[in-house]
Amino acid sequence: MMAEHGAAYMLAAAMALGVLAAIPAVESIGVCYGVNGDGLPSASDVVELYKSNGISAVRIYYPDGDALRALSGTNIGVIMDVGNDQLGSLASDPAAASAWVQANVVPYQGAVNIRYIAVGNEVSGGDAASILPAMQNLNSALSAAGLGGIKVSTAVSQGVTVGYPPSKGAFSSDASSYMTPIAQYLASTGAPLLANVYPYFSYVGTPGMDIGYALFTAQGTVVQDEGNGYQNLFDALVDTFYSALESAGAGGVAVVVSESGWPSDGGTAASVANAQTYNQNLINHVGQGTPKRPGAMEAFVFAMFNEDKKGGAETEKHFGLFNTDKSPAYSISF
Repeated sequence: MMAEHGAAYMLAAAMALGVLAAIPAVESIGVCYGVNGDGLPSASDVVELYKSNGISAVRIYYPDGDALRALSGTNIGVIMDVGNDQLGSLASDPAAASAWVQANVVPYQGAVNIRYIAVGNEVSGGDAASILPAMQNLNSALSAAGLGGIKVSTAVSQGVTVGYPPSKGAFSSDASSYMTPIAQYLASTGAPLLANVYPYFSYVGTPGMDIGYALFTAQGTVVQDEGNGYQNLFDALVDTFYSALESAGAGGVAVVVSESGWPSDGGTAASVANAQTYNQNLINHVGQGTPKRPGAMEAFVFAMFNEDKKGGAETEKHFGLFNTDKSPAYSISF
């Protein structure tokens, strides 16, 4: 689930247009499956909803056995998270990483299409030092289990980057100490960086920004950056991430957008109309890539359902595409 979107996002937004992109890959739109809400359908019903809407990938935020069993045999691509609270033990103890793989991955071998394991979500502070050793131990455990094809990464927020325009992107002074070695490790393993990209938070944190730039509805180029013209904020944020990877000596690392969405209620510019506009335009856009990395990309819309049990800002509870009765919250086509 989205972690803290506060100060880090506002700082990144104030620096202007932040962070991410995508190396040509397979075009794919997934939807994040958070379960922090009341009255949600059963996992088997949710997976049927994915299938009936043609949603080809899912992100789950912990090794949810019900979801994994429901996903068996579907070929839906999966990002599965390791909880932030487990990073310390996985980083310090290879045996703990092996046990995690044996408990949460091996039983689904050949049945569930687990593509990526996200070692933590928007980890910050001192805990960030555990990300890389936990990734290394999990990679070793997966290889030992004959599952080396599953890519191990971590999901980061826009706040790990700074720089404007996108070509000036770099990892922030606070984040570079852990992000640079992570980026170089991803380059060595061929795994992508997972990045949570929210034009909404940049828009809210940047007074005077044209909302059309954030919603993919601007007419023509808004930001000219050397030879690249940016008509939407999403591309600018993604390409800032690519520039940061290049600055870290890891320009070959792809970016998978592991979360992106727009709230339908609870705050500034949070409306059903804006949420529908943003998410539909995002779905339509992923086949194009960004000015810096044209071509198909992978992205995950946040989220399948509203999550009324979430803390933080009121907007955090209103990112859902579907109601708990499985009807669409608004018209959307995958």
